[in-house]
Amino acid sequence: MSGILEAGVAGKAAIVTGASSGLGAHFARVLAGAGAMVGLLARRKDRLDALAKELGKGAVAVACDVTDGASVERAVAEAWDQLGGIDIVVNNSGMTSSDSALELAEATWDAIVDTNLKGAWLVAKAAATRMAAGQRAGTIVNIASILGHRVAGRAMPYAASKAGLIRMTEALALEWARHGIRVNALAPGYIRTDLNSAFFASPQGEAMIKRIPMRRLGEQVDLDAPFLLLCSEAGRFMTGSTLVVDGGHLQSTL
Repeated sequence: MSGILEAGVAGKAAIVTGASSGLGAHFARVLAGAGAMVGLLARRKDRLDALAKELGKGAVAVACDVTDGASVERAVAEAWDQLGGIDIVVNNSGMTSSDSALELAEATWDAIVDTNLKGAWLVAKAAATRMAAGQRAGTIVNIASILGHRVAGRAMPYAASKAGLIRMTEALALEWARHGIRVNALAPGYIRTDLNSAFFASPQGEAMIKRIPMRRLGEQVDLDAPFLLLCSEAGRFMTGSTLVVDGGHLQSTL
């Protein structure tokens, strides 16, 4: 990995939502490994405590429900105080379902959209308000998805929320550039995780991999350099952008 990307976040203070597992925990490890102080935000405080212990000095665990405005405000304020400010916000919290649009319950729609879209806005607003008041430049990275650009079956509310997140990224970038706050999005394709490995080893999963032009799943490490570019000073003239990291999946034929 290029040293300029890591150097661009060294000594910075970051918060990562959804940091208790999956990509959120991975992004937290990437930032800590590059020398950033990291605030870990999620509902499962026990898992955050374990990760903070793993990351060592400079990592703090803060319980947060991103769908609740009061919880977000308390968590961002606590992280700001413990870290001495916030320079980098990573909006990673997300959820989905496999219900068809006809089967989808209203409560499931609300939970997905509140987590994936409203939650990202609440966290971004809480952090940006403090950045702007203190004239502190910062960067916000929203973790979107290729499903924000192109739909798949049985993922309607997830796709809608990620498309909204991409457009929200652009709108906030326009409004907040005057405050020195950059807002960008990272849109991963299919990335191998502990939760999906069994599926992608199945015949159905193998058939899906064949539709990716590079003919393989992404690994979490494939996101590291694009992620650090958006977080670091190396991307200082980027705002309102969405970086797609998907092995060419969006270019596959319909």
